[in-house]
Amino acid sequence: MKAILLAKQEEVALAAKRFAEAKVVIAFDYQGLTVSKSEQLRKALRQSGCEMAVLKNNITRRASVEAGYAEFAEALKGPKAIIFSNDDVVAPAKALYEFSKENEVVKIAGGIVEGQVVDTAKILELAALPSYETLLTMLAAGMLGTVSQLAIGLNMIVEQREEQENA
Repeated sequence: MKAILLAKQEEVALAAKRFAEAKVVIAFDYQGLTVSKSEQLRKALRQSGCEMAVLKNNITRRASVEAGYAEFAEALKGPKAIIFSNDDVVAPAKALYEFSKENEVVKIAGGIVEGQVVDTAKILELAALPSYETLLTMLAAGMLGTVSQLAIGLNMIVEQREEQENA
């Protein structure tokens, strides 16, 4: 009996550590997914640098409270799968949202984003954001446009001065 209790306490401590270290944690309904669909989702999440885990609700609730996310524990009614991401904030939400379009049984229950407990609407807002790489590309394009406009303007000034000197 004591060994079982110690094992459960260890599971809670490990899960609480994962909650504390993750940038993003998302809970979602997964019941009704076939094994092949579940593997497809896991693969998509791994490609995004995320990990999916199915933990017992009691352990997940206790771990979230231990990690300081008591509000998140309220979203854990019924069987839930959990996604953890230690790197990217947008990728897990985007991957899960894209997967849920084709699989109606997947429903986002809530999450934790950079230490803040958020609802389904906030997770969907994250899913709508462009990826990090896309944002960098947009920034570079904007900066390049400004530099090219400056080059054109400077070239026009040089041409005007040359015309004035020749006249």
